[in-house]
Amino acid sequence: MARRKLLLLLKPFDVYQVTQSNAVSRFTNPQIFHYIDNRRKVHKEAINVCQKILQQKPIDWKPIFRNNLSQPIHNVDLVVTVGGDGTLLQASHFLDDSVPVLGVNSDPTQAEEVLDGFLEDQIVPSKLSRISVSVNSKVLPTCALNDILIAHPCPATVSRFSFKIRGDDETCSPLVNCRSSGLRISTAAGSTAAMHSAGGFPMPILSRDLQYMVREPISQGPAISRLMHGLIKSDQSMDASWFSKEGFVYFDGSHVFHTIQNGDTIEISSKAPVLQVVLPHLST
Repeated sequence: MARRKLLLLLKPFDVYQVTQSNAVSRFTNPQIFHYIDNRRKVHKEAINVCQKILQQKPIDWKPIFRNNLSQPIHNVDLVVTVGGDGTLLQASHFLDDSVPVLGVNSDPTQAEEVLDGFLEDQIVPSKLSRISVSVNSKVLPTCALNDILIAHPCPATVSRFSFKIRGDDETCSPLVNCRSSGLRISTAAGSTAAMHSAGGFPMPILSRDLQYMVREPISQGPAISRLMHGLIKSDQSMDASWFSKEGFVYFDGSHVFHTIQNGDTIEISSKAPVLQVVLPHLST
């Protein structure tokens, strides 16, 4: 049997580079610096622990910092991310549905147990839905694991757009015309993040549905208000039209985005390649 290949994807240390000699230190509580320095030490120790574990396993592996990712990840059996949700999200943008990922936060406790479970085929990766976005009928290359936000680049500017929900059988919901601060759509995995904070509801992690919410809508009456928050079922898609001069589609935060302009049409659905994630609590 061929040896398994693994990629160890690391959050860089420079995110913790804050020192007492910085100019801002005169105006900042010293406890902040102690906290950041402690997080750096914890992260460094987590990397050391993971590397020691991997050195004892019958696998071929190599480390890479997430900032050095530039090409899709192929030809490995597993990606292990060390650094938290942000590192796993960044990895997801370089993965299709063929390579599973295991997220290890910066203070790992179950890393070796979960890794052994995967290598011994006792833990089967779970398939998490992602969001597919098309602009003017062209599929964008990035799939969102948590959520997308469609909004004007200036948060204080009103976004103008319309949307409807369309089924695979071409049945459609009423057209909703909106003036608001934008439109957020989340996966089940992302429903416990910004969506939940905004008043949405957590979804079962393996659900293929998407949840949408119009952000801070300018109310147009009860009949329309009830359509400002709901679900896009797995056999449905959302068709949106953008009517502001400019806008962005943000993927999983602010770092990855696609520009849109007045008149663009946007299609959103869960018909994207799934992401295989090793979840220890869903073992076989």
